[in-house]
Amino acid sequence: MTLTLNTNVKAATVATFLVFGMNGLVFASWAARIPAVTQTLNLTSGQMGTLLLCIAVGSLVALPSAGWVVGRIGTANTIRGAGLLAAAAAAGIAFALMAGSVPTTAVALFFYGMGIGLWDVAQNIEGADVEHQLGRTVMPQFHAAFSGGAFLGAVIGAALSALGVGLPEHLLVIAVIVVVLSLTAPRYFLPAEPAGVSGPAADAPARHAKAPTAWKDGRTLLIGVVVLGATLTEGAGNDWIAKAAVDGLGAMESTGALLFALFVAAMTLMRFLGGRAIDRFGRVAVLRASMAAAAVGLALFVFAGNLVLAGAGAALWGMGAALAFPMGMSAAADDPRHGAARVSVVSTIGYVAFLAGPPLLGFLGDLTGIHLALLAIGAPILLALWLARAAEPLATESALK
Repeated sequence: MTLTLNTNVKAATVATFLVFGMNGLVFASWAARIPAVTQTLNLTSGQMGTLLLCIAVGSLVALPSAGWVVGRIGTANTIRGAGLLAAAAAAGIAFALMAGSVPTTAVALFFYGMGIGLWDVAQNIEGADVEHQLGRTVMPQFHAAFSGGAFLGAVIGAALSALGVGLPEHLLVIAVIVVVLSLTAPRYFLPAEPAGVSGPAADAPARHAKAPTAWKDGRTLLIGVVVLGATLTEGAGNDWIAKAAVDGLGAMESTGALLFALFVAAMTLMRFLGGRAIDRFGRVAVLRASMAAAAVGLALFVFAGNLVLAGAGAALWGMGAALAFPMGMSAAADDPRHGAARVSVVSTIGYVAFLAGPPLLGFLGDLTGIHLALLAIGAPILLALWLARAAEPLATESALK
């Protein structure tokens, strides 16, 4: 029985890793080719920004209900449904672009955002379940898979663009890949009620029982605030490091892109390696160290007088931004019975910040310059540092009450 359970956990680990990576690939396949959409539909930057809000709205509609969906049909079926929805929406975007229709593209992007949102919550819940079964921290590695998938998607998008392959054809191929993966990988997920569970956990009606008071749970909301700080930190770096280097340091665009690449590389590397640090020093200590590193890296990047120090700041910033979000997902899922609802709540709070934060920094940048505007995220970073104890693991006996 133990051998079978271990085999199931290993298979679920690989399947979850692939699902995270594919999610990143799908997201970047679209994001990397936004200029092609702007050209195809003959949109201004402002009009394109409005179109992109359709993805954000779709995700924000799906995220609050994702915990309920997982609680009703399980993570495997949620991934299947979300993958099929995202694939159908990607095909819809492709055909809308072929027709040159902005309204149809907007509708397809809305459902694309819904699919990605449901997918994201379900994969984090499955990742937390795998982590519980393994007895060690692996959530950061799953998020590293997302980052790696996003990097691969961006590279593929750039290559196809250089080869003259249109975005519609690109999205149709991605849609087929998503259908295949979303129907096969979940077969290897952990069963809804793992064999061998005994004691108080066995009395739970389901592993993902819905927690109707998740939005009223104080610990969950505090974890959400911590994750809010983390997603603002990551989102600001993703969207504004390159431009801030150009505007604030007088760097060339290629140099700004290299500083952004350094930020992403540091974040991805830390996600691959950070699990051991969490297991050794504890979630709270690593979370505090992460937020402190992000604050120091941000300050160094903003106030650096040369590109070498700015590069060091970008790397430290990326390292600090790497682990807080996956640790927040793990913390939200500490009680397996209510993990679905609580991960949904924390994800919703985090993604609101991730989607809304960078544009707000852009508006502030119009007043102060984007280089100095980045200092605004220092406040949520310090707040996350202060509230880090909220992510402290629940005691086993209290988690099951």
